[in-house]
Amino acid sequence: MGIMRAPYRFSFKTTMSKTRAFLKWAGGKYGLVDNINQRLPKGKTLVEPFVGAGSVFLNSDFESYLLADINADLIHLYQLLKSQPDVFIRDAAALFTACNNEKTAYYQHRVAFNQERDRYRRALLFLYLNRHGYNGLCRYNKSGGFNVPFGSYKKPYFPERELWFFAEKAQKATFVCQSYTEVFAKAQEDQVFYCDPPYAPLSSSGFTTYAANGFTLDDQAILARLARETAAQGIPVLVSNHDIPLTRELYRGADLEVVAVKRTISRNGGSRRKVDELLALFSEGDLA
Repeated sequence: MGIMRAPYRFSFKTTMSKTRAFLKWAGGKYGLVDNINQRLPKGKTLVEPFVGAGSVFLNSDFESYLLADINADLIHLYQLLKSQPDVFIRDAAALFTACNNEKTAYYQHRVAFNQERDRYRRALLFLYLNRHGYNGLCRYNKSGGFNVPFGSYKKPYFPERELWFFAEKAQKATFVCQSYTEVFAKAQEDQVFYCDPPYAPLSSSGFTTYAANGFTLDDQAILARLARETAAQGIPVLVSNHDIPLTRELYRGADLEVVAVKRTISRNGGSRRKVDELLALFSEGDLA
């Protein structure tokens, strides 16, 4: 059963070639979706253990989707947008006002979010914080409190069209809050996996910080092993990551493609250069 019609509801066939996610998301894959789609094998269901903002989901064409993330706030937001888009989008729009786009209001809403236990209200605040916070970051402290600072944007964009597009396509998707290991444990025939994990650091100086974010170097190795084992069962797995010696070794035997991606590599926003990323396809025929 489809969702109710609304002013911004429209057919996928009439949209532009690429659709942006409604969330701002550090490391989002909007700029790589063409490369990713060219590498994704055919299958009935696309499985994403690290769905993030969902750019690959939004810009691919599978019969169904299984979309997972360990961030419960993110998954609850997606589930609510799928089930009750009309009221959710209306209520979210009410937060995007001039008086809410100032530092004091932002930090009040951030405190409210961290204290909120109601799933619906927390999802509304999560969207507000995402569009008003700094640089699309999603970060929590050790106590689980969202701690991204105010973004100081002139007029944060309310992504109404993008929300409606997501809500419509979400009718083909199942959203689950699970770890990547749990998702791989339930791999099935006719599925295709795309994995966009937190990237391995470009230099050894980032190892400690990276581990503090919850995805360690051990996790990088476990993911590579699961990808290889799943592909050996006839279920292909595509993984993206930085092109560094570590990932080259972890993805040994996979079909590798290098893609140059423009990244900000320092705190100075003007310091941008191309960084090589790997698209590693694990498939039954390629593994030694």
